[in-house]
Amino acid sequence: MAREIKLGARQVGDGYPTYVIAELGINHNGDMDIAKKLIDAAVHAGADSVKFQKRTPHIATPPEQKKQMRETPWGYITYLEYRYKVEFSEEQYFEIDRYCKKRKIDWMVSVWDEPSVDFMEKFDTPAYKISSASLTDHNLLKYVRRTGRPLFISTGMSTMEQIKRAVDVVGADNLLLMHCTSSYPCDAKELNLKMIETLRKEFPSIPIGYSGHEVGLVPSAIAVALGASLVERHITLDRAMWGSDQAASIEPVGFDRLVRYIRLTEASLGDGVKHVYESEKVPMRKLRRVVNE
Repeated sequence: MAREIKLGARQVGDGYPTYVIAELGINHNGDMDIAKKLIDAAVHAGADSVKFQKRTPHIATPPEQKKQMRETPWGYITYLEYRYKVEFSEEQYFEIDRYCKKRKIDWMVSVWDEPSVDFMEKFDTPAYKISSASLTDHNLLKYVRRTGRPLFISTGMSTMEQIKRAVDVVGADNLLLMHCTSSYPCDAKELNLKMIETLRKEFPSIPIGYSGHEVGLVPSAIAVALGASLVERHITLDRAMWGSDQAASIEPVGFDRLVRYIRLTEASLGDGVKHVYESEKVPMRKLRRVVNE
């Protein structure tokens, strides 16, 4: 079986260009103008898609977290109130849909609960993402699977046995697994990029991607060299902005550079067959004293 899935008009998997997702997440802080600027930045960088997070806050927020107080741009409010502040409405998501079509870029979301899946079925997005936090939520996995859309699952904060159980629940068809370490930002010593190779061996029919939360760009290019078919990184207008994901995000200029690094990595990998390139023949004639077949 080919290790590939189709996302919109794109095939993603071995032998295809790396699919790049600019993860807006909640870095828009509930502001549509910021969201549009981030979409523009993703388009300028050459990303294939932007991604948001969709929650039904009173369902998706753990009970013990709901009443926790938090300093926010909207004042000292409960964590649940904060979660509502960064959620876009149906009207706003239709505006996102229109704007992404205008800018000719795909968009999708991570869904955190079943009502969010129902909400998103109003839109024709190319896939759904399951966050690392939801990998063990088998009811949600089954609910998303019933939509028939391609599915990504991030594997942060999870054991290999939990990952295998999640794959058993949803099946390997139309699935992409994403290596991830769920700390923001992630220390280089905990990125464990060789897990991309481990996942490729463990799941030979499933494309493997990388969801990175590190500071910097180089590890994401290395992920491509190790076999990642998809790379997702958070994007922000300014890493100093308020929000829990901002410090692990990439500003627009950096995102431009990230996409260039990924494309350079792809071009550099070659086919693994030893060639004597035309560009080598002139120095060969100048420098090689003994010639043999």
